Amino acid sequence: MGERRAADKKKAPPKAKWPVLQPKLNLQITRLKDKDLFTVQNFFTPAESKAFIKAAESAGFEHQGSLGPAKGEAYRDNDRIAVNDPALADMVWQSGLSKLLSDIKIRGKAAVGLNPNIRFYRYKVGQHFGQHIDESVDLGEGKHTVYTLLVYLSGAAKTKDKSDSNNMKDSASEPIVGGETVFYGSRNRVVAEATPAEGMALLHIHGDKCMLHEARNVSKGIKYVFRSDVVFA
Repeated sequence: MGERRAADKKKAPPKAKWPVLQPKLNLQITRLKDKDLFTVQNFFTPAESKAFIKAAESAGFEHQGSLGPAKGEAYRDNDRIAVNDPALADMVWQSGLSKLLSDIKIRGKAAVGLNPNIRFYRYKVGQHFGQHIDESVDLGEGKHTVYTLLVYLSGAAKTKDKSDSNNMKDSASEPIVGGETVFYGSRNRVVAEATPAEGMALLHIHGDKCMLHEARNVSKGIKYVFRSDVVFA
């Protein structure tokens, strides 16, 4: 029950004015499962995350559903935007991923960029994406996608300090409760669980080695996600 690709061919939304990303020099990988699953804290700054949310909302989301497990599709209930934007893909890649993934080789191939098919997801209260796998995409010329890239644009509440009481009122969205990305192994055993954190990137291998995973129900707040795929050649 993989993610459907046909929906990506829908009419493109109005062109949004995306934020300009600053280069990140000190990014670090936190491995959750060797090369198969890892996170990168602060891949987008809070200002960049909020600017992406604002731009995506101005472009306009469309509801994305599915036929459900009875018809061989994962349960899906969220809102999304899909754009083909090579310039945006390259900017995100060059902002830090290019250097961060330079040492990773998969079947003798190296990471060369991001899929220009960029998606933004919005999960409101009660919405979720059931257990599914992500398929690899053949982009031609020896290029294919190997990793799913998710960047959370909003996240769970942080530990409060003295400055938080004032900042909360100006937040682009209230903290999320729920919405975790959960990965499963054999016998439906939980292998790893990622709690959304503003600006955090989550990368996991997809295609024939993709782990079954789901986006749990959001019970408070709005979860926004930037989505692309890492291309290898």
